[in-house]
Amino acid sequence: MPGWTCPQCERRFGRRNQSHECAPAMSLEEYFATGPERERPIFEAVLEHLQSVGPVHVEPVSVGIFLKRARTVAELRPMTKWVALGFPLSTVVDDPRIARRVKISGNRTWYVVNLREPADVDDQVRSWLTEAYLSSPA
Repeated sequence: MPGWTCPQCERRFGRRNQSHECAPAMSLEEYFATGPERERPIFEAVLEHLQSVGPVHVEPVSVGIFLKRARTVAELRPMTKWVALGFPLSTVVDDPRIARRVKISGNRTWYVVNLREPADVDDQVRSWLTEAYLSSPA
């Protein structure tokens, strides 16, 4: 996975000297020890799909789990009643499941879908994840 690894926290980033909160990633066991039970099965559904597309670096931190190639392809953030799945796309998505969208640069938008259970990772969500993965630098 190209990119840059911070010498202090050993986390991976897409750009050299990228600004970040310099804190080491946790292990998955540490991360899931304190979260809601629904979180891990949703994570596993998302990860299983992304790994079917290609290699994925998993980075659990205090706010959620980042899934990366050279850059973040998707992130999972636990909320009170769901897990927020965020991913960047260059295409315009108009779907009622999109809870938030933030323009990040040029034609790229960060989309968020709220997942309540693993079954919410359906064909449409998997297609968005595939697109996010394939459009990320290797």
